[in-house]
Amino acid sequence: MALTREFKTTIAARAQRDARFRAAMLTEAVNALLAGEVDAGKAMMRDYVNATVGFERLAENVRIPSKSVQRMLGPGGNPTAQNIFAIIQALQEFESLSLEVKGRRTAA
Repeated sequence: MALTREFKTTIAARAQRDARFRAAMLTEAVNALLAGEVDAGKAMMRDYVNATVGFERLAENVRIPSKSVQRMLGPGGNPTAQNIFAIIQALQEFESLSLEVKGRRTAA
């Protein structure tokens, strides 16, 4: 289901005023990627970028053309590990956030 303009506007407005919401958006995107839900993680990361920093500014920071970054995070995109980690690093810096991975054993 496609997101409506009203929904996207609502998300962007909340992201602009709520740092905790922005941090949660980015954290969930990275968690999805780590869980192997690559398409969902890229979609969440794309929503975060659209609601916050924008693709032009992100592209300048990671030194990758904006259209390439948009394609990487798009539905058919296949970013390299180097590029996805560069994007994550740049977004953490933009948000003044430091994400960390914590391991825990799952039940066998």
